[in-house]
Amino acid sequence: MTGPPEGDRTDRPGTVAVVDAYGAGRLLPGALRRRGVEVVHVRSPFPDTRLAYRPEDFAVDLAHEGDVAATARRLRALGVARVVAAAESGVALADQLAAALGAPGNDLARSPARRDKFLMRQAVRAAGLATADTLRTAALPEILDWAAAHARWPVVLKPVRSAGTDHVFVCHTPAEVADAHARILASANRYGEPNETVLAQEFLAGTEHYVNTVSHAGRHRVVEVWRYHKRLVDGRSVYDYEDLLALDEPGVAELVRYVLAVLDALGIGEGAAHTEVMVTERGPVLIECGARLGGGQTPELLGRCVGADQVNSLAHALADPAGFAAEAGAPYRLRSRLRCVNLISPRAGRVPQPAGWRPVRALPSFAELVVNAPAGGALSRTVDMATCPGTVYLSHDDPEVLDSDHRALRQLELAGLYAGRP
Repeated sequence: MTGPPEGDRTDRPGTVAVVDAYGAGRLLPGALRRRGVEVVHVRSPFPDTRLAYRPEDFAVDLAHEGDVAATARRLRALGVARVVAAAESGVALADQLAAALGAPGNDLARSPARRDKFLMRQAVRAAGLATADTLRTAALPEILDWAAAHARWPVVLKPVRSAGTDHVFVCHTPAEVADAHARILASANRYGEPNETVLAQEFLAGTEHYVNTVSHAGRHRVVEVWRYHKRLVDGRSVYDYEDLLALDEPGVAELVRYVLAVLDALGIGEGAAHTEVMVTERGPVLIECGARLGGGQTPELLGRCVGADQVNSLAHALADPAGFAAEAGAPYRLRSRLRCVNLISPRAGRVPQPAGWRPVRALPSFAELVVNAPAGGALSRTVDMATCPGTVYLSHDDPEVLDSDHRALRQLELAGLYAGRP
């Protein structure tokens, strides 16, 4: 599509400001431009600059220097009518700029609850939804007292403001709690912000899922629902693989109802959201919700499998709000099974050269390969998402083929897939 669809164009913005278009967010400016929307990029004070970035997709690229009113004046002079966060680091600034411009945005009063995981839990609990038992503190004795009173091991320690599995520890003993506490407070989160407090939570036993949505004017569109599978490495949760689910699979309808209620509780009525939920014996329980695009976006592949994707759905909502609203309630249909396998390097090594990936590409269900580092680049042993070499997407109608190819991929890794030369 080279421009916006035909129809009523009166409510379509001419220019959209995208805050922190890094990682998966780098795909949004291009999707907007294909719909005839100019893009101004705003860099927050703490972007994750390790992630990919496409400056060629911006009409203007500017840095926010701490003065919201000054940045809003610059955006207003550029004709910006909408502001959207493309990455976790841009969520708070996007809220502030949208409010300063008088543009559609999420509830500013609840903005802190969309970044601080403790406040997030409080807001969701206040809405009558199930949440995990949680403590926020910098004091180790308080955490140890809480864990003793909780009396159920393991417990989880993580930063209050971060994303993914960044410094998330599953602790089975008080000694492990003390070690995790020290490591979190001695570090910065993935956006460069120092970790000054620690979040301690009950360990949620069950099956983890995530739901990607796009919202406009309080109406939510469910774009995709996935089931996570993780493994523990050195006390940390490492993503193994995810399966894309059909909306009519058992338990999915209840999960979706819970997620939409979470969005309302957090004041998310505009833009994308990535919500992680554990389905436990007592039902769905929130892990965390990010008011931004989910990671690992593969728009073309998702389009083939379910007919839509989060990046282009968000671009649609921004470029054509009326058209988006007309389609928001339509459920997606799973056209082909899809599995996202997160690569795991069992030891330090190197990113394979292109020829080294041939056995992976030869798998019968192979659909797409996303590599996180250049060929020949050094790899650490995988212990979290930051040390994940990349992702392989497998797609096939037969689940047994997916399982077989998944096992074959893990055997390739163990047999030396990452043992190449620079």
